Amino acid sequence: MTHAAVGEPGTQSLPLQAVTRNGQARQAALRAYSGYTCAPTPGVAYCSSGRLLIVGPIDQALPLAQQAVQAGITACHLVTLAGDKPDKAARAAAGRYGITFSCGEVFALTGYLGAFQYRVREQGDANGVSGTADLVLDLGPSPLFEQALPPFGYQAAGEVDADPQAALSMLTGLVGEFEKPQYFRYDASICAHGRSGITACTRCLDTCPTGAIQSLGEQIQVDPYLCQGAGSCATACPSGAITYRYPDLADTLTRLRRLLETYRESGGERPVVLFHDRENGVAQIRQQAADLAENLLPVEVEEIGSVGLDSWLSALAFGAEQVGLLQPPGVVASVWHEVELQLTVGRAMIAGMGYAPDLLRPLTEADLTVFGTEIPAGPARDAGRYAGLDEKRSMLHLAIEHLYRFAPAPRPLVNLPQGAPFGEAWVDAERCTLCMACVSQCPGRALQAGDELPRLTFIEANCVQCGLCCRSCPEDAIAISPRYLFDSGQRRIARVLNEEQPFPCVVCGKPFATRSMIRHISRQMGQHPMFQGAAARRLEMCEDCRVRDMMLAELPESEGNGP
Repeated sequence: MTHAAVGEPGTQSLPLQAVTRNGQARQAALRAYSGYTCAPTPGVAYCSSGRLLIVGPIDQALPLAQQAVQAGITACHLVTLAGDKPDKAARAAAGRYGITFSCGEVFALTGYLGAFQYRVREQGDANGVSGTADLVLDLGPSPLFEQALPPFGYQAAGEVDADPQAALSMLTGLVGEFEKPQYFRYDASICAHGRSGITACTRCLDTCPTGAIQSLGEQIQVDPYLCQGAGSCATACPSGAITYRYPDLADTLTRLRRLLETYRESGGERPVVLFHDRENGVAQIRQQAADLAENLLPVEVEEIGSVGLDSWLSALAFGAEQVGLLQPPGVVASVWHEVELQLTVGRAMIAGMGYAPDLLRPLTEADLTVFGTEIPAGPARDAGRYAGLDEKRSMLHLAIEHLYRFAPAPRPLVNLPQGAPFGEAWVDAERCTLCMACVSQCPGRALQAGDELPRLTFIEANCVQCGLCCRSCPEDAIAISPRYLFDSGQRRIARVLNEEQPFPCVVCGKPFATRSMIRHISRQMGQHPMFQGAAARRLEMCEDCRVRDMMLAELPESEGNGP
């Protein structure tokens, strides 16, 4: 649980070649990149006093527990299967080390380093016994945590090829106080997860490999103690409600611009940017450093899933001629799946401008020595100089608009794959009653109501394709489709999806609904016994006249007629 300081990339220490002018320019660019100081990221503190829980067979667990106590573990509790009870000799050996026992099944385990909670169901006990621990060594055949990245302080070592000694050594080093970055920031006001009991976007929950994200109905909650900075939640988020902050987007983009500016100013030509993760990427690059193209600029990030379209397209806009993403060995499937989805969207988008899709490409270690030597042909373009902001969609729009300015074969729009965060909405006017339920649900205010007239308008630039409007429409009259409209003026203008003349009250003449809504209600209520005769006419009255008419109907005939 150690983390290098943001702004001190490990690539600075790599034995990269500097034979040509490109190599010398790369050295200058990497110095400028590493010299930039990013805003500090808040930390999350853990405190472990060394209470260890070991789950597994007694003959394996007891010797490990004894080693743990000798290594400084303050308390150790063993949970063995009900049929694997320690004999008298084992209990005596455990007693000399202060080791305690339970025999049964661990049926609940939650928490993280310093704050694990568990329940053990012993034979004949339906409710089970609760306990707490700072660390957990799991020797069972099936891990007690199912997520791809279990919490800090937990080690599963029960599989055939696992190394229990190494796992124990890892845990005995986690006694004391520790800190890691709080990798994310969450803005609930623009979250598209849900509204009014309707669930729409679940992209962050689907891609999170740690189980740190939970649904709260209309919003989500991220547990900072479970989060391990995979970053794919921020990459997947269509609205920017979750953003990565180690470093934040503004610093990421500012460093990218500085890297590419310095490379060009130092005489470098045709730069390509290689994003790689901290843990594996440096080692992968180091092995082949002498054979890498000297126009290849390595950019180290905490996790490969923490950078997405906003960073990739900005790198192209800042002057990179190609952007590569180095796939780490053993990357979590859900994280790389999100990277591939974003690549599919990005490649479709740049292809819609006439650029070669391979300006964005995934790479394996075997691809490193040719990356930068086979750059797709394309037109010359100026480098963007816009400032980096910590606002995902704004940065995406700026990068796309810059690339579009130099596009070799621009189209007015491009259709995008499902999952893209941009697109249009349209309405079936025959079904829509202009009830405006969709307007109240839209998290980006892409759908808006008219001020005076019954009118539904749509601003495409604000649409995140979450589908809340479709799910909330009682008439099933709305559909969405992912695309990108390149003309920023058309994208930002409010266009009318549906409008009608208002329906006037049949008594006072005040407009109070739409004609289609009155038709729809009359059709639905026409056969209901409560809406026959005079009551049917009330459906065509405003609220005030309707109440007045009902009160008059309840008065005795003499009172109702007046003097």
